[in-house]
Amino acid sequence: MADAIYLTTPLNDNDLQQLKIGDKVYISGTIYTGRDAAHKRLVDLVKAGKELPFDIEGQIIYYVGPAPAPPGKPIGSAGPTTSYRMDPYAPVLMDVGLKGMIGKGPRNQAVIESMKKNNAVYFAAIGGAAVVVAESIKEAKVIAYEDLGTEAIRELKVKNFPCIVANDVYGNDIYQEGVKKYKK
Repeated sequence: MADAIYLTTPLNDNDLQQLKIGDKVYISGTIYTGRDAAHKRLVDLVKAGKELPFDIEGQIIYYVGPAPAPPGKPIGSAGPTTSYRMDPYAPVLMDVGLKGMIGKGPRNQAVIESMKKNNAVYFAAIGGAAVVVAESIKEAKVIAYEDLGTEAIRELKVKNFPCIVANDVYGNDIYQEGVKKYKK
């Protein structure tokens, strides 16, 4: 595994083409949160030809429903949620400019093919370390779908948000490679 890679959003193709599965990455800048209910609404907007509530070009969506912020903190515990629930929506969002997704667990083949087509990546957040992840979140504010509560879309300002490249722009999959490695 290479040394850690530091990225700042919005991401571009050059940023992403250097990444390989297993790379440890620290992300700084702005990222957005969203889970399945928010994703459905975003995709409905895209299909209707309407504007999204944020500029998705080059951005990252973190699959999280954070806990309420304790006093003096911008956000509560913010661990990743299982990503496969966003699989029906992710290709549409990548087609309109999404460059990164953060979550946990493997993605389906259609999402992997869309990542290759759109030069996008999937990062695995550190499950079980939600409090550590939250420490990298410096600001958080709801920007859309407040009615969804914890699943509302939030704009997060992050500094050195830790994750690992699970799927790169070349179609490599850390989950498949891990299985192959240990089957030998």
